[in-house]
Amino acid sequence: MTQLEHILSHLRSAPITPMQALMDYGCFRLAARIRDLRDAGHEIHTEHVTLGDDKRFARYTLIKEAK
Repeated sequence: MTQLEHILSHLRSAPITPMQALMDYGCFRLAARIRDLRDAGHEIHTEHVTLGDDKRFARYTLIKEAK
């Protein structure tokens, strides 16, 4: 399976964060893979999460899968 396939499979069951993508799939550039999935027609929501004053990251959720 490619990183893209792993990430899409993950998104089918749960949201994903950059840390999860790195640890589970070795993906350093999750935002780029999300762009690839969007370009392929998948609808993906981005939620910007802030922890404390200095920790920010994105959490991605699959809204609608491309046909």
